[in-house]
Amino acid sequence: MGEIRLENAGYEVAGREILAPMNLVLSARRVGIVGRNGSGKSTLARLLAGLIAPSRGTVRLAGDDLFADRRAALARVGILFQNPDHQIIFPTCGEEVAFGLAQQGRKDAEPAARAALAEFDKAHWWDRPVGSLSGGQRHLLCLIAVLAMAPEWLILDEPFAGLDIPTTRALHRRIAALEQKVVLISHDPAALAGFDRVIWLEGGAVEADGPAEAVLARFGAAMEGASDDLTDLAG
Repeated sequence: MGEIRLENAGYEVAGREILAPMNLVLSARRVGIVGRNGSGKSTLARLLAGLIAPSRGTVRLAGDDLFADRRAALARVGILFQNPDHQIIFPTCGEEVAFGLAQQGRKDAEPAARAALAEFDKAHWWDRPVGSLSGGQRHLLCLIAVLAMAPEWLILDEPFAGLDIPTTRALHRRIAALEQKVVLISHDPAALAGFDRVIWLEGGAVEADGPAEAVLARFGAAMEGASDDLTDLAG
């Protein structure tokens, strides 16, 4: 599997810097991105998935520009959004899973989608309306749809937000068993315990980068001492 390389990659909107230029090479099997609300985590997730172009610098996976080459991005990187309703676009589960495969040009999109659902013991979901699924089930549907496309990397943006404890534990187990390399975005240090590497974003810049235990300890200490100023939630 190739490495994702950010070279002086930054992002701004209307002159406002969201992410400062950064140089990162992601190659570990499990990489965590931690930070408080508004620190730029979701923006970084979208850069890594090739959904937005950096305002400066480049984001490449084994030489492929992930924004410019959408075919490469679709083949090599999958992203799971915090809110599955921002990702799901079709009325039935089968259509949702088959869509990404069709976008990849797969001639066997339908049978491959059926196989993907069956792998998770959800073959009976094929004609099921997405609207009948619970929040956790919609998260799982999105995960199935992304994994069906067989990406090298999986970018997960706050995948446990709003889920109950049993669903969160089940998704943790699914993610831990994945063969793909994973970048998990979270504001919760507990979600990243045991990861190979953690990057702490603060104010759109890298505050710390290294082994999970050390970085999470620093982040936790900083959050314990942080003010309760609600303006931190802006942006």
